[in-house]
Amino acid sequence: MYVCICNGVTERDIHQAIDEGAQSVRDLNKALQVGACCGKCVSVARSVVRSRQDQLLLDACTDAAA
Repeated sequence: MYVCICNGVTERDIHQAIDEGAQSVRDLNKALQVGACCGKCVSVARSVVRSRQDQLLLDACTDAAA
């Protein structure tokens, strides 16, 4: 799914950036220019960041319990 139409950034691109260390929309702006044009994507990008961080935390807890 495209998150930032202006810069052609997909949800997959955001996941990859988070996996590489991005932790906020500001980090995504630096890495992918998310929100650099019209800014309409910022709220969706923020939701994607939170969701991915939650998933990574859940995965880490599951791995630790195993």
